[in-house]
Amino acid sequence: MLTSKQRAQLRGMASTMDTIVIVGKGGITENVIAQMRDALKARELVKGKVLESSLLTAREACAALSEACKAEQVQFIGSKFVLYKRNETDPKIELVKAKK
Repeated sequence: MLTSKQRAQLRGMASTMDTIVIVGKGGITENVIAQMRDALKARELVKGKVLESSLLTAREACAALSEACKAEQVQFIGSKFVLYKRNETDPKIELVKAKK
């Protein structure tokens, strides 16, 4: 579970990233899930976008993909959303530590 500080850190990192996963009018297909899994494994932090032709909102797409990929929802604004999943074997992002 992400803390608000970690979420803020990831939001800041995502603001400069390109959108790499697109959810179109087909919705969340196996292909989109596979693409998101591969991207999360390679990058840990992935920005996605829901096209206007899609029947899903960014919130719905973010929730469905986070569940399918077992990833954390970082944010969703307008048509864009951000997911995070730590790569246990080769972590790339060092999150701020949660205070105890």
